[in-house]
Amino acid sequence: MNAVSIGRPTRPEDALPEPEGFASLNGGRGLLQDEPLIFELAGDDPAQWDKTGVDLPEDAEAADLSDLAGLIHTAPLRLPGLSEPETVRHYVRLSQKNHAIDLALYPLGSCTMKHNPRLNEAMARLPALSDIHPLQPQSTVQGALRLMSEVARWLSVLTGMPAVALPPRAGAHGELCGLLAIRAAHEAKGEGHRKTVLVPASAHGTNPATAALAGYGVVEIKQTSDGRVDIADLAAKLNGDVAAVMVTNPNTCGLFEREAIEIARLTHAAGAYF
Repeated sequence: MNAVSIGRPTRPEDALPEPEGFASLNGGRGLLQDEPLIFELAGDDPAQWDKTGVDLPEDAEAADLSDLAGLIHTAPLRLPGLSEPETVRHYVRLSQKNHAIDLALYPLGSCTMKHNPRLNEAMARLPALSDIHPLQPQSTVQGALRLMSEVARWLSVLTGMPAVALPPRAGAHGELCGLLAIRAAHEAKGEGHRKTVLVPASAHGTNPATAALAGYGVVEIKQTSDGRVDIADLAAKLNGDVAAVMVTNPNTCGLFEREAIEIARLTHAAGAYF
């Protein structure tokens, strides 16, 4: 089942016939709505360019602008003239071209996006969090520090790790941290010879890059016709040299890896980490 039920079908057999006159070059349907540039909306009529959606005070022209010296424009700026409703409608139509949490899950197996509830966005914008300066005295940010301490404690309990780091800016940082922990675990068990990481063909580009940065060789796992991990190919490539298998779920095709438990079982049976 596709994790995303909107937009272009991901399987050929699910493709819908294009309405007459609406065919696109690659079969996509997301950009069929033609929205002119805001300059084009104003048209070629000079009278349109004098229109404005802003009411300026009558004495605006009499304001003292002497401190601007020679920076005052004397020639028309040729900015598009639109009324307030025209401008609002233009940007609302543009916003409807974007994918958003109000429409569906993000159609990408990203490390960082997935599902972020609006409640989380609202909390992140609270002044007590969003207005903090990195160089503020610790005595003035005790609430934020307590929040971070609680999150760190929860993560430690959930993962069984003695400590966690909260600074990462992206999922790729988490990938690197995970692979470095895996390398340390293998070395602690005297298995430092494991120098290979298996990465699916559907993986995000950061996966093989992170494995290489951590000092591993990368071997690709084939994908099935529907874009998921090929279990048979995975099993054939698991051996005593494999340190880990990296899988994003949902994967970068936006598909849920239904065989995640079997992937974990095979990986652990080969002495590698998942």
